[in-house]
Amino acid sequence: MLPDPSDAYEALMQFLYRAPIGLAQTTLDGSVEMLNPMASNLLMPLANEHGLDNLFEVLAAVAPQLPLMVEAFIEPSGVICEGLRLPVGVAHAATGSLQVLSLSLLKLDRERLMATVADATFEVQREQETLHRRLRNAARTDALTRMPNREAVREELQRLIGSQAAAPDADAPQFAVLLINGDRFRQVNDSLGQGIGDQLLMHMADRVRGALRPTGAGFIPPGARVPGQLAGRIGGDEFVVVLESMRSRSDAERVAIRLLDALARPYVIDGHEIVCCASLGLAWGAGAASDPDAVLRDAGIAMVEAKRAGGNRHVVFDPGMRERAARRADIEADLRQALAEDQLFVVYQPVVGLRPDGAVDHAAGVEALVRWRHPLRGIVPPGDFIQVAEECGLIGAVGDFVLERACRDYVSWQARMGNAAPRLMAVNLSRAQLGQPGWIDTVRAILERSSMPAAALQLEVTESLAAQDQDIQGRLHELKALGIKLALDDFGTGYSSLSSLHLLPVDTVKIDRSFVCQADTSAHHRVLIEATVKVAQSLGMNTVAEGIETQSQLDVVRSQRCDKAQGYLYSRPLPAPELLAWLDARMAVAA
Repeated sequence: MLPDPSDAYEALMQFLYRAPIGLAQTTLDGSVEMLNPMASNLLMPLANEHGLDNLFEVLAAVAPQLPLMVEAFIEPSGVICEGLRLPVGVAHAATGSLQVLSLSLLKLDRERLMATVADATFEVQREQETLHRRLRNAARTDALTRMPNREAVREELQRLIGSQAAAPDADAPQFAVLLINGDRFRQVNDSLGQGIGDQLLMHMADRVRGALRPTGAGFIPPGARVPGQLAGRIGGDEFVVVLESMRSRSDAERVAIRLLDALARPYVIDGHEIVCCASLGLAWGAGAASDPDAVLRDAGIAMVEAKRAGGNRHVVFDPGMRERAARRADIEADLRQALAEDQLFVVYQPVVGLRPDGAVDHAAGVEALVRWRHPLRGIVPPGDFIQVAEECGLIGAVGDFVLERACRDYVSWQARMGNAAPRLMAVNLSRAQLGQPGWIDTVRAILERSSMPAAALQLEVTESLAAQDQDIQGRLHELKALGIKLALDDFGTGYSSLSSLHLLPVDTVKIDRSFVCQADTSAHHRVLIEATVKVAQSLGMNTVAEGIETQSQLDVVRSQRCDKAQGYLYSRPLPAPELLAWLDARMAVAA
């Protein structure tokens, strides 16, 4: 027996009227033919004085585009729009927020439309919460390494400081902050490019995460966190590790050593083998620090101390370091003012020639050295500000000042004294100057402005710097092409050796004072001086013995056939007027 069509129709009507979604059937102009109770409830807040007779009129305020969308839809049937969000200007009964409807419009045939209406308020809220969570996570995540960023680290430190303040038990577990900074990252970035630098940072991040991984743990994806530990990148090549619930400082130091060992292994990136060790500062608990920035500052101060000690090591923060850091900050501020107000000046130490007949050539040359006349502190020793200038990026400006002043003084002396004036001007170079883009042009301009003969200028670079990388050696060759002489300073204390001396583009080797000062008491040091002189002379290089203070030291270096000597035995560094008087006196005696 076939089912009664009237029963099927009744069942369909019951379904439509009880459906938990709003349903409306309309003509193409929006006139409502059928509307179920759910649609009536949802649309009633939008109805005007005409009621719910026309769907387009009901929705005119929130979806005025519907008639045009229907008119533009030329297909006989199909979906005109789906999930169109419509804000309703009334508060939702459950949430109190503005209600949002979701509208879908379907063309049934050439004469009819079917609309579905649903309450999308909760769905919109969930979407907004998800978006807010993603945005917050993105704002707390480093884009390159996918590690927590500075803001995330600060939040974690704030929580730990609060917990420690709430339970100030001296025997309770503490937290430790380890701040890590690459020792040679800037050189890698400058020499190989930012792309390689970014890859190196990602490799460093992986090694930091790997060093914190518990024994036996598998892969930990970027952004994931090891329980009790937080590793983040807070900028540049600086990483931070926060260790929670540490029983002793020695446990934190063991983690520090493990991190440094992991970072010290060579990296192979795009065919380049790169060594980039790191310096690490460790701050134990909050100490006297009251906020996250202060804790990070303390760890950073300790990290700087590790760099000052030579790098590739860790240093534990102690409160005395804050005072030293404050003094360095004061020196930096005063030094910037000194450069602006011409408080720096240049002194000159004679470099004498040792002739085979035993005579001394007092006009062989001078070395230019910077000094600082502080308006309140008087003369500031170079040891008090040179390293600060290197750390804060002012050493390049200081070096350029010395170079220009020395060239001008040299030309002035030549005009005044003629053949009695020093024949060579030696000026020290810094890594900052050699690494500065366009610095060779700066040197060329200084030579032109001062009328300084290039052949009379000797630029001195430390042994460790000259032997460090190909870029520096390339700059040295550019200086040689200008006609400038080059000297290898402090030889015997750096990375090169006698066997590699021929690879360096230098004219003069200056034997470090640490060898010379023991030349008259140590056979070992006498042999080292002798070997250095012989190898240098075989390569056509001159030699200078630095730091000669006694006649017995002079006798040794003279017997080893050193070409020149420099030290307090002859003269301390002198201001220009005193240097000229010193030369005049020596010339008078010789005459």
